[in-house]
Amino acid sequence: MPHFTVVPVEDSATSNYDSLEGINWGESVGHGNHKEDSPFLSSADAERKTDFYDRNLALFEEELDIRPKVSSLLSRLVNYTNITQGAREHEEAENTEMSLRKVPKSPNMGTLMGVYLPCLQNIFGVILFLRLTWIVGTAGIVQSFLIVLMCCSCTMLTAISMSAIATNGVVPAGGAYFMISRSLGAEFGGAVGICFYLGTTFAAAMYILGAIEIFLKYLVPPAAIFHASDHHGGDSAILNNMRVYGTICLSLMAVVVFVGVKYVNKLASLFLACVIISIVSIYAGAIKSVFQPPDFSICMLGNRTLVRDQFDVCSKTVLVGNVTVPSQLWRNFCSSGNMSSPQCDDYFNQNNVTEIQGIPGLASDNMWGDYLEKGQILEKAGLPSVDFHGAVESVGLYVSADIATSFTLLVGIFFPSATGIMAGSNRSGDLKDAQKSIPIGTILAITTTTLVYFSSVVLFGACIEGAVLRDKFGDAVSKNLVVGTLSWPSPWVIVIGSFFSTVGAGLQSLTGAPRLLQAIAKDNIIPFLRVFGHGKANGEPTWALLLTGLIAELGILIASLDMVAPILSMFFLMCYLFVNLACAVQTLLRTPNWRPRFKYYHWALSFLGMSMCLALMFISSWYYAIVAMCIAGMIYKYIEYQGAEKEWGDGIRGLSLSAARYSLLRLEHGPPHTKNWRPQVLVLLKLDEDLHVKYPRLLTFVSQLKAGKGLTIVGSVIQGQFLDSYGETQASEQAVKNMMEIERVKGFCQVVVASKVREGIAHLIQSCGLGGMKHNTVVMGWPYGWRQSEDPRAWKTFIHTVRCTTAAHLALMVPKNVSFYPSNHERFTDGTIDVWWIVHDGGMLMLLPFLLKQHKVWRKCKMRIFTVAQMDDNSIQMKKDLATFLYQLRIEAEVEVVEMHDSDISAYTYERTLMMEQRSQMLRQMRLSSAEREREAQLVKDRHSLIRMGSLYSDEEEEVVEPVADKNQMTWTKEKYEAERRNRNNAPENFRELMSLKPDQSNVRRMHTAVKLNEVIVNKSHDARLVLLNMPGPPRNTDGDENYMEFLEVLTEGLERVLLVRGGGREVITIYS
Repeated sequence: MPHFTVVPVEDSATSNYDSLEGINWGESVGHGNHKEDSPFLSSADAERKTDFYDRNLALFEEELDIRPKVSSLLSRLVNYTNITQGAREHEEAENTEMSLRKVPKSPNMGTLMGVYLPCLQNIFGVILFLRLTWIVGTAGIVQSFLIVLMCCSCTMLTAISMSAIATNGVVPAGGAYFMISRSLGAEFGGAVGICFYLGTTFAAAMYILGAIEIFLKYLVPPAAIFHASDHHGGDSAILNNMRVYGTICLSLMAVVVFVGVKYVNKLASLFLACVIISIVSIYAGAIKSVFQPPDFSICMLGNRTLVRDQFDVCSKTVLVGNVTVPSQLWRNFCSSGNMSSPQCDDYFNQNNVTEIQGIPGLASDNMWGDYLEKGQILEKAGLPSVDFHGAVESVGLYVSADIATSFTLLVGIFFPSATGIMAGSNRSGDLKDAQKSIPIGTILAITTTTLVYFSSVVLFGACIEGAVLRDKFGDAVSKNLVVGTLSWPSPWVIVIGSFFSTVGAGLQSLTGAPRLLQAIAKDNIIPFLRVFGHGKANGEPTWALLLTGLIAELGILIASLDMVAPILSMFFLMCYLFVNLACAVQTLLRTPNWRPRFKYYHWALSFLGMSMCLALMFISSWYYAIVAMCIAGMIYKYIEYQGAEKEWGDGIRGLSLSAARYSLLRLEHGPPHTKNWRPQVLVLLKLDEDLHVKYPRLLTFVSQLKAGKGLTIVGSVIQGQFLDSYGETQASEQAVKNMMEIERVKGFCQVVVASKVREGIAHLIQSCGLGGMKHNTVVMGWPYGWRQSEDPRAWKTFIHTVRCTTAAHLALMVPKNVSFYPSNHERFTDGTIDVWWIVHDGGMLMLLPFLLKQHKVWRKCKMRIFTVAQMDDNSIQMKKDLATFLYQLRIEAEVEVVEMHDSDISAYTYERTLMMEQRSQMLRQMRLSSAEREREAQLVKDRHSLIRMGSLYSDEEEEVVEPVADKNQMTWTKEKYEAERRNRNNAPENFRELMSLKPDQSNVRRMHTAVKLNEVIVNKSHDARLVLLNMPGPPRNTDGDENYMEFLEVLTEGLERVLLVRGGGREVITIYS
């Protein structure tokens, strides 16, 4: 039974963010690092005395010293209260100094007041009043429906995932940050917490910009400080006005939040009432417009919409008494007021002025979209118009688009009106039954807002003229708010209501964002944010508020609501994406602590919500999406490398370790069945002098063969002593890892230091892997240039490695001409992979092409299998049997049997064998006389020393006679001089012996096989993309190693890409299911 530690709630002044799950711990040190033996609460001494003398529990008296009774535990859990860090404590702190010692009231808020209405207030916002009409006019009813459906579906799926997480235990304030950090770990939690904080901060900037737009455009237009000198400077003047007034408004709001949060919370009900009244007035106005449409006329010149506040009468002329005189509209378009000789705009002369109703009732047809470019004039289809460009000076008289519009832009602008679903989970400490209220209240709020948005789209599209809808700022309706023209009883209801609602939403955002940052800072997972965890004596986050104001000022300086909305959309979508991911991961991992009371969730819904969040991010703005993901990624990496270690019981780490241990123990039970066999590869890499991978295409080939499946170990050997080469080992390992990342090889890297390279390779072959996760196949490169090198160590190390793999019963693959192998970016659209099946190797030759064809590089290649028939074999029956065998293996391949008849050994074969043996004999004599050559070099120059280059396929233990260290000074006698001269005179005799040498018959037979087989392979497979061939085994006698290398060269001559394969002595493919 665990140890319980009780801390009286009233004695704790620390924030709930300081504790693991909102419970204040008596023996905690730091934040989030709690003792495992104190998972709950402790009891008081007085209560312990009564517990100890309980006669019915006398048997457990000693245990009751450290463990409470179940009844005591339950009473404390029931009385435990989780008060959110927020307005409540700060109100009490400002009212009285003794507030910290007050016993907190038990939470008593229900679903309606605690979740539903706060979510409504946060979801409904500035976009509904200022931009939804413009979105409907630009996109049309159908596409607007799609935009609303996409955004609201995303938030609904997120709400389902959030409800599951929120009902899986107590969720203190911090909302999404707390839920994700405790579900996915500190790295994800910190990254998403910062994204949520930035989204809330930019939301404050957006609400302030919306309030200033209402103030300057519709409430007090004369208050503008900057004015446009011409129609080109209008945009810059508007932006500058927004910046000045936005900064002033932000400063005032920050002062209000700093002085007292209680005023913000007391005004919350007023702001919510403004939102509800405004929405009701829209519905009332829409119903009224069906029977009695309001009089908002639009003046059209041809089919172009005119700015109505530039003139008084929608007519070219007016009748004053009995005289027709030019109207104000005429004077705007004409330079001369004389009607007899007017100098007017061409378009004005050729087109008539008409007046149409801005709200025709239900007669509008705005089903389809009309996207505009920046500066394009708003036109109404169906009105007669003579197309003339008109004068440039007249452009300012028309209503035109201020920005270029597209479907993706509208998605990014609308999405903030669907956010705000976290309001309920942030108040979980104030709820009577949080695990019931949060799901019901949040889902009902999203359903309500979605219905309002859908109905608003229909009402706006049906009741308001399309030209008015596309008029963002109401220029065509005398600078009235477009949605206000539809409202009842007066447009001022919407204007005033939307102004107060946006101001209230801005205050709420400025109140919530600093507390979220303070929560992240107090968790101490991001070191550079620690300063923001401090505040006033009552806990008010002063420094966090200052940073929030500075970041919000950046949004104010952008000064465009349409530019700020996609930014906060990105951050909220990132947050919602990880909420869905947290729910999906917890559901799939089935961690023991995952027991949410909300049962109507599924991992597929979470993945769908996650996919929609990601899609909406890139639909809205792909470059903002990349920036948001980079910010989250950098924070994640920073926490991973620099952040404090936290153990919050997130399911991923613990379960990953348990799963890995369990799997390794299962693999220890025995070798895998043939059906489960796949190449677990050990790749032997060669590094150059600069510690760079010499043949990176070796890794490319392995990545194509593995396709991310199974085990891959990349090994390399550094020659030297471990104590002296540790730094070089680390650098080599990092270089190999970098190349593995480039070539997309998923696996492990191991670099060993050995005094001899062949010993290092043997160590790798023996010891790589862990338990059952060990390699069964070795991939190594071909020793290129071995013929030209006088040093035999390279090819001798190669043959030694072949022998080691054979002794360890491992399969071996040697890609020859690996530099010609395709990269991962190439695609073979045709061609064949030819398999030459000479001897049975357990089925490796059959399996490898099948695995290669799983990769996109080789997918289009066909497979051909060739086998060799001797004189006494029935080639027709062999072909039938092989085709049947392949059919049972479920491998599609063409089959061909090649007949090799007995023939006399050709002169070419004899000469080739002779050349091979003469070369071997010559090199052997050269190596035997190396001591004499070294002595001559010593005589010429004493200061020169022998520099030996070590490589992966080189070794010092060969029979190269090295100069003796103690003979640096040599004394020559007459006898030594005569012996040296005789050795030189014997050189012609040695040459004559080489010329008279006769080749060994066994070597001639082997060379004959290699030559004949090579002729057949080149004839059949000269144009193949890849040739797979059985690799002959090395000779038992080491004296024939050099001849063995020559046989392999002859066997593969004339082929571009060859893969030599040697089986490991077990079956790797089966016909059974």
